[in-house]
Amino acid sequence: MQSGVFHTTYGKDMALQQSSWQKWRLGLVLAALLIFPFVADNSQLYLANTIAIAAIGAIGLNILVGFTGQISLGQGAFLGVGAYASALFTGRLFELFGGTGGTPFLVSILLAALFTALVGTLFGLPSLRLKGLYLAIATLAAQQIIIWIITHTPKLTGGESFSLRPTLLFGLNMNQNGDFRFYWLLIPIAILVTLAATNLFRTRVGRSFVAVRDRDIAAEVMGINLFRTKLLAFAVSSFFVGLAGALLAHYRLVISPDRFEIGTSISFLAMIIIGGMGSIAGSIYGAAFITLLPALIESLGRQVSNIYPNIDTMLPYIQQGAFGLVIILFLIFEPEGLAKVWHNIKNYFNLWPFSY
Repeated sequence: MQSGVFHTTYGKDMALQQSSWQKWRLGLVLAALLIFPFVADNSQLYLANTIAIAAIGAIGLNILVGFTGQISLGQGAFLGVGAYASALFTGRLFELFGGTGGTPFLVSILLAALFTALVGTLFGLPSLRLKGLYLAIATLAAQQIIIWIITHTPKLTGGESFSLRPTLLFGLNMNQNGDFRFYWLLIPIAILVTLAATNLFRTRVGRSFVAVRDRDIAAEVMGINLFRTKLLAFAVSSFFVGLAGALLAHYRLVISPDRFEIGTSISFLAMIIIGGMGSIAGSIYGAAFITLLPALIESLGRQVSNIYPNIDTMLPYIQQGAFGLVIILFLIFEPEGLAKVWHNIKNYFNLWPFSY
Protein backbone atom coordinates (compact mmCIF):
# COMPACT_ATOMS: atom_id res chain seq x y z
CA MET A 1 0.00 0.00 0.00
CA GLN A 2 1.41 3.39 -0.99
CA SER A 3 1.67 6.03 1.73
CA GLY A 4 3.24 9.48 1.68
CA VAL A 5 3.78 11.97 -1.15
CA PHE A 6 5.99 11.00 -4.10
CA HIS A 7 7.18 13.15 -7.02
CA THR A 8 8.35 12.06 -10.44
CA THR A 9 9.34 15.47 -11.90
CA TYR A 10 11.30 18.46 -10.67
CA GLY A 11 8.31 20.69 -11.41
CA LYS A 12 6.09 18.78 -8.99
CA ASP A 13 8.84 18.71 -6.39
CA MET A 14 9.21 22.52 -6.56
CA ALA A 15 5.47 23.26 -6.52
CA LEU A 16 4.09 25.24 -3.58
CA GLN A 17 1.13 22.87 -3.33
CA GLN A 18 2.50 19.37 -3.79
CA SER A 19 -0.64 17.27 -3.47
CA SER A 20 -4.27 17.46 -4.48
CA TRP A 21 -5.30 17.59 -0.81
CA GLN A 22 -3.14 20.71 -0.28
CA LYS A 23 -4.82 22.35 -3.27
CA TRP A 24 -8.26 21.50 -1.92
CA ARG A 25 -7.28 22.79 1.52
CA LEU A 26 -6.04 26.06 0.03
CA GLY A 27 -9.27 26.41 -1.93
CA LEU A 28 -11.32 25.91 1.23
CA VAL A 29 -9.28 28.55 3.07
CA LEU A 30 -9.76 31.06 0.24
CA ALA A 31 -13.49 30.29 0.13
CA ALA A 32 -13.73 30.84 3.89
CA LEU A 33 -11.93 34.17 3.56
CA LEU A 34 -14.38 35.26 0.86
CA ILE A 35 -17.45 34.27 2.89
CA PHE A 36 -16.23 35.49 6.29
CA PRO A 37 -16.89 39.28 5.96
CA PHE A 38 -20.53 38.65 5.01
CA VAL A 39 -21.27 36.60 8.13
CA ALA A 40 -19.01 38.33 10.68
CA ASP A 41 -19.83 41.33 12.84
CA ASN A 42 -17.66 44.43 13.21
CA SER A 43 -15.68 43.11 16.18
CA GLN A 44 -14.82 39.91 14.32
CA LEU A 45 -13.83 41.87 11.21
CA TYR A 46 -11.65 44.10 13.38
CA LEU A 47 -9.86 41.04 14.76
CA ALA A 48 -9.40 39.62 11.25
CA ASN A 49 -7.95 42.91 10.00
CA THR A 50 -5.65 43.15 13.01
CA ILE A 51 -4.43 39.59 12.40
CA ALA A 52 -3.71 40.44 8.74
CA ILE A 53 -1.61 43.48 9.71
CA ALA A 54 0.16 41.56 12.49
CA ALA A 55 0.89 38.66 10.11
CA ILE A 56 2.61 41.00 7.65
CA GLY A 57 4.81 42.38 10.44
CA ALA A 58 5.49 38.93 11.89
CA ILE A 59 6.57 37.61 8.47
CA GLY A 60 8.99 40.52 8.22
CA LEU A 61 10.47 39.79 11.65
CA ASN A 62 10.68 36.06 10.92
CA ILE A 63 12.71 36.74 7.80
CA LEU A 64 15.29 38.49 9.97
CA VAL A 65 15.22 36.36 13.12
CA GLY A 66 13.92 32.96 12.06
CA PHE A 67 15.52 32.66 8.62
CA THR A 68 18.67 34.79 8.96
CA GLY A 69 19.41 34.40 12.68
CA GLN A 70 19.72 38.15 13.41
CA ILE A 71 18.09 38.99 16.74
CA SER A 72 16.02 42.17 16.73
CA LEU A 73 14.15 43.95 19.51
CA GLY A 74 13.33 47.05 17.48
CA GLN A 75 10.45 45.92 15.29
CA GLY A 76 7.96 48.07 17.21
CA ALA A 77 9.95 51.17 16.27
CA PHE A 78 10.21 50.11 12.62
CA LEU A 79 6.44 49.63 12.68
CA GLY A 80 6.21 53.23 13.89
CA VAL A 81 8.55 54.42 11.13
CA GLY A 82 6.21 52.92 8.54
CA ALA A 83 3.14 54.44 10.20
CA TYR A 84 4.54 57.96 10.53
CA ALA A 85 6.25 57.90 7.13
CA SER A 86 2.99 56.95 5.43
CA ALA A 87 1.19 59.71 7.30
CA LEU A 88 3.81 62.22 6.18
CA PHE A 89 3.70 61.13 2.55
CA THR A 90 -0.11 61.20 2.55
CA GLY A 91 -0.40 64.84 3.53
CA ARG A 92 1.41 65.94 6.66
CA LEU A 93 4.67 66.69 4.83
CA PHE A 94 2.85 68.91 2.34
CA GLU A 95 0.98 70.76 5.09
CA LEU A 96 4.27 71.76 6.73
CA PHE A 97 5.21 73.68 3.58
CA GLY A 98 1.79 75.31 3.16
CA GLY A 99 0.45 72.84 0.62
CA THR A 100 -2.76 70.86 0.58
CA GLY A 101 -1.77 67.91 -1.57
CA GLY A 102 -0.40 64.48 -0.81
CA THR A 103 0.53 61.24 -2.48
CA PRO A 104 -2.16 58.62 -3.21
CA PHE A 105 -2.77 55.99 -0.54
CA LEU A 106 -1.16 53.04 -2.32
CA VAL A 107 1.86 55.14 -3.29
CA SER A 108 2.26 56.42 0.27
CA ILE A 109 2.34 52.95 1.83
CA LEU A 110 4.88 51.80 -0.77
CA LEU A 111 7.09 54.84 -0.10
CA ALA A 112 6.72 54.30 3.65
CA ALA A 113 7.78 50.66 3.31
CA LEU A 114 10.82 51.66 1.23
CA PHE A 115 11.76 54.37 3.73
CA THR A 116 11.47 51.89 6.59
CA ALA A 117 13.70 49.49 4.65
CA LEU A 118 16.29 52.28 4.40
CA VAL A 119 16.09 52.97 8.14
CA GLY A 120 16.30 49.24 8.91
CA THR A 121 19.38 48.92 6.72
CA LEU A 122 21.00 51.81 8.58
CA PHE A 123 20.43 50.19 11.96
CA GLY A 124 21.54 46.84 10.54
CA LEU A 125 25.08 48.13 9.99
CA PRO A 126 26.34 46.81 13.37
CA SER A 127 25.25 43.28 12.41
CA LEU A 128 28.60 42.49 10.78
CA ARG A 129 30.44 42.87 14.09
CA LEU A 130 27.71 42.02 16.58
CA LYS A 131 25.87 38.75 17.21
CA GLY A 132 23.34 37.33 19.64
CA LEU A 133 22.73 39.36 22.77
CA TYR A 134 24.96 42.22 21.59
CA LEU A 135 22.98 42.63 18.39
CA ALA A 136 19.74 42.48 20.40
CA ILE A 137 20.98 45.36 22.56
CA ALA A 138 21.94 47.33 19.44
CA THR A 139 18.44 46.92 17.98
CA LEU A 140 16.98 47.85 21.37
CA ALA A 141 19.00 51.06 21.14
CA ALA A 142 17.45 51.61 17.69
CA GLN A 143 14.03 51.23 19.30
CA GLN A 144 14.79 53.97 21.82
CA ILE A 145 16.39 56.29 19.26
CA ILE A 146 13.46 56.09 16.85
CA ILE A 147 10.84 56.64 19.57
CA TRP A 148 12.88 59.61 20.87
CA ILE A 149 12.95 61.16 17.38
CA ILE A 150 9.19 60.68 17.00
CA THR A 151 8.37 62.27 20.35
CA HIS A 152 10.86 65.16 20.03
CA THR A 153 9.92 66.35 16.52
CA PRO A 154 6.32 67.51 17.10
CA LYS A 155 6.23 69.71 13.99
CA LEU A 156 6.95 66.69 11.84
CA THR A 157 5.27 63.82 13.69
CA GLY A 158 2.67 65.59 15.79
CA GLY A 159 4.38 64.68 19.07
CA GLU A 160 2.20 62.51 21.29
CA SER A 161 -0.52 61.72 18.77
CA PHE A 162 -1.31 62.38 15.15
CA SER A 163 -4.56 62.06 13.21
CA LEU A 164 -4.54 61.10 9.55
CA ARG A 165 -6.89 62.10 6.80
CA PRO A 166 -9.53 59.54 5.78
CA THR A 167 -8.06 56.92 3.50
CA LEU A 168 -9.19 57.29 -0.12
CA LEU A 169 -8.70 54.44 -2.58
CA PHE A 170 -9.92 55.08 -6.14
CA GLY A 171 -12.25 57.74 -4.74
CA LEU A 172 -13.73 55.41 -2.12
CA ASN A 173 -13.53 56.38 1.56
CA MET A 174 -12.08 53.23 3.11
CA ASN A 175 -12.75 54.38 6.68
CA GLN A 176 -16.48 54.57 6.10
CA ASN A 177 -17.66 51.13 7.20
CA GLY A 178 -13.92 50.69 7.61
CA ASP A 179 -13.75 47.17 9.03
CA PHE A 180 -15.58 45.71 6.05
CA ARG A 181 -13.85 47.76 3.36
CA PHE A 182 -10.35 47.40 4.80
CA TYR A 183 -10.84 43.64 4.98
CA TRP A 184 -10.84 43.47 1.17
CA LEU A 185 -7.59 45.43 1.12
CA LEU A 186 -5.68 43.89 4.03
CA ILE A 187 -6.35 40.22 3.28
CA PRO A 188 -5.13 40.38 -0.36
CA ILE A 189 -2.02 42.31 0.74
CA ALA A 190 -1.34 39.72 3.46
CA ILE A 191 -1.71 36.93 0.86
CA LEU A 192 0.69 38.69 -1.52
CA VAL A 193 3.23 39.20 1.27
CA THR A 194 2.94 35.51 2.19
CA LEU A 195 3.52 34.42 -1.41
CA ALA A 196 6.44 36.84 -1.82
CA ALA A 197 8.12 35.67 1.38
CA THR A 198 7.54 32.00 0.54
CA ASN A 199 9.07 32.39 -2.89
CA LEU A 200 11.95 34.46 -1.50
CA PHE A 201 13.36 31.34 0.12
CA ARG A 202 13.18 29.45 -3.16
CA THR A 203 15.72 31.91 -4.59
CA ARG A 204 19.46 32.31 -4.20
CA VAL A 205 18.99 35.32 -1.90
CA GLY A 206 16.68 33.45 0.44
CA ARG A 207 18.97 30.45 0.59
CA SER A 208 21.87 32.75 1.47
CA PHE A 209 19.81 34.05 4.41
CA VAL A 210 19.36 30.49 5.68
CA ALA A 211 23.05 29.70 5.14
CA VAL A 212 24.06 32.70 7.25
CA ARG A 213 21.69 31.57 9.98
CA ASP A 214 22.95 27.99 10.04
CA ARG A 215 26.69 28.73 9.96
CA ASP A 216 27.89 32.17 8.94
CA ILE A 217 31.56 31.21 8.72
CA ALA A 218 30.78 28.31 6.37
CA ALA A 219 28.52 30.59 4.34
CA GLU A 220 31.35 33.09 3.93
CA VAL A 221 33.73 30.31 2.85
CA MET A 222 31.16 29.30 0.22
CA GLY A 223 31.33 32.80 -1.24
CA ILE A 224 28.37 34.52 0.44
CA ASN A 225 29.00 38.16 1.30
CA LEU A 226 27.99 38.25 4.98
CA PHE A 227 27.72 42.00 5.31
CA ARG A 228 25.60 42.44 2.18
CA THR A 229 23.39 39.47 3.06
CA LYS A 230 22.75 40.67 6.61
CA LEU A 231 21.97 44.21 5.45
CA LEU A 232 19.63 42.84 2.80
CA ALA A 233 17.86 40.76 5.46
CA PHE A 234 17.39 43.89 7.59
CA ALA A 235 16.10 45.78 4.54
CA VAL A 236 13.60 43.10 3.46
CA SER A 237 12.41 42.57 7.04
CA SER A 238 11.98 46.30 7.64
CA PHE A 239 10.15 46.69 4.32
CA PHE A 240 7.43 44.27 5.40
CA VAL A 241 7.26 45.71 8.92
CA GLY A 242 7.03 49.23 7.51
CA LEU A 243 4.23 48.09 5.21
CA ALA A 244 2.37 46.73 8.24
CA GLY A 245 2.88 50.02 10.08
CA ALA A 246 1.59 52.07 7.15
CA LEU A 247 -1.52 49.90 6.86
CA LEU A 248 -2.09 50.13 10.61
CA ALA A 249 -1.91 53.94 10.50
CA HIS A 250 -4.46 54.25 7.70
CA TYR A 251 -6.72 51.65 9.25
CA ARG A 252 -6.91 53.33 12.66
CA LEU A 253 -6.33 56.93 11.50
CA VAL A 254 -4.76 57.86 14.86
CA ILE A 255 -1.16 57.00 15.70
CA SER A 256 0.92 57.73 18.78
CA PRO A 257 4.37 56.63 20.04
CA ASP A 258 2.71 54.48 22.73
CA ARG A 259 1.66 51.98 20.06
CA PHE A 260 5.26 51.34 19.05
CA GLU A 261 7.06 50.90 22.37
CA ILE A 262 9.20 47.91 23.39
CA GLY A 263 6.06 45.97 24.32
CA THR A 264 5.05 45.90 20.66
CA SER A 265 8.47 44.53 19.71
CA ILE A 266 8.12 41.79 22.32
CA SER A 267 4.64 40.94 21.03
CA PHE A 268 5.99 40.44 17.51
CA LEU A 269 8.84 38.34 18.87
CA ALA A 270 6.27 36.23 20.73
CA MET A 271 4.33 35.74 17.49
CA ILE A 272 7.25 34.07 15.74
CA ILE A 273 8.23 32.08 18.84
CA ILE A 274 4.73 30.67 19.25
CA GLY A 275 4.07 30.34 15.52
CA GLY A 276 7.47 28.88 14.69
CA MET A 277 10.78 30.49 13.79
CA GLY A 278 11.85 29.91 10.21
CA SER A 279 8.28 29.32 9.04
CA ILE A 280 6.16 31.71 6.96
CA ALA A 281 2.97 29.87 7.87
CA GLY A 282 4.07 29.90 11.51
CA SER A 283 4.19 33.71 11.40
CA ILE A 284 0.50 33.74 10.47
CA TYR A 285 -0.39 31.18 13.15
CA GLY A 286 1.51 33.17 15.78
CA ALA A 287 -0.07 36.47 14.73
CA ALA A 288 -3.53 34.94 14.99
CA PHE A 289 -2.76 33.35 18.37
CA ILE A 290 -1.30 36.48 19.99
CA THR A 291 -4.12 38.66 18.60
CA LEU A 292 -6.93 36.34 19.65
CA LEU A 293 -5.57 35.42 23.09
CA PRO A 294 -6.38 38.78 24.80
CA ALA A 295 -9.79 38.90 23.07
CA LEU A 296 -10.58 35.37 24.26
CA ILE A 297 -9.55 36.17 27.85
CA GLU A 298 -11.65 39.35 27.77
CA SER A 299 -14.64 37.40 26.47
CA LEU A 300 -14.28 34.79 29.21
CA GLY A 301 -13.95 37.60 31.76
CA ARG A 302 -17.28 39.08 30.69
CA GLN A 303 -18.95 35.69 31.00
CA VAL A 304 -17.80 35.20 34.60
CA SER A 305 -18.27 38.84 35.65
CA ASN A 306 -21.50 37.95 37.47
CA ILE A 307 -19.62 35.44 39.61
CA TYR A 308 -16.46 37.54 40.05
CA PRO A 309 -17.49 41.24 39.96
CA ASN A 310 -13.88 42.48 40.25
CA ILE A 311 -12.66 40.46 37.27
CA ASP A 312 -12.55 43.57 35.05
CA THR A 313 -9.78 45.13 37.13
CA MET A 314 -7.79 41.89 36.98
CA LEU A 315 -8.12 41.25 33.24
CA PRO A 316 -5.01 43.24 32.17
CA TYR A 317 -2.87 41.28 34.65
CA ILE A 318 -4.45 37.98 33.60
CA GLN A 319 -3.71 38.79 29.96
CA GLN A 320 -0.08 39.61 30.72
CA GLY A 321 0.30 36.47 32.82
CA ALA A 322 -1.25 34.30 30.10
CA PHE A 323 1.01 35.94 27.51
CA GLY A 324 4.17 35.05 29.45
CA LEU A 325 2.93 31.58 30.41
CA VAL A 326 2.13 30.64 26.81
CA ILE A 327 5.62 31.66 25.65
CA ILE A 328 7.25 29.60 28.42
CA LEU A 329 5.11 26.55 27.67
CA PHE A 330 5.91 26.68 23.97
CA LEU A 331 9.63 27.09 24.63
CA ILE A 332 9.57 24.04 26.93
CA PHE A 333 7.21 21.66 25.12
CA GLU A 334 7.28 22.76 21.46
CA PRO A 335 10.16 25.14 20.66
CA GLU A 336 9.36 25.01 16.95
CA GLY A 337 5.89 26.43 17.56
CA LEU A 338 2.48 25.89 16.06
CA ALA A 339 3.97 25.29 12.62
CA LYS A 340 5.64 22.15 13.96
CA VAL A 341 2.41 21.00 15.60
CA TRP A 342 0.55 21.37 12.30
CA HIS A 343 3.43 19.68 10.45
CA ASN A 344 3.23 16.68 12.80
CA ILE A 345 -0.52 16.39 12.26
CA LYS A 346 -0.10 16.49 8.48
CA ASN A 347 2.69 13.93 8.56
CA TYR A 348 0.57 11.56 10.62
CA PHE A 349 -2.17 11.50 7.99
CA ASN A 350 0.20 11.64 5.02
CA LEU A 351 1.94 8.46 6.19
CA TRP A 352 -1.18 6.65 7.37
CA PRO A 353 -1.54 3.68 7.91
CA PHE A 354 2.24 3.45 8.50
CA SER A 355 2.45 6.58 10.67
CA TYR A 356 5.01 5.00 12.97
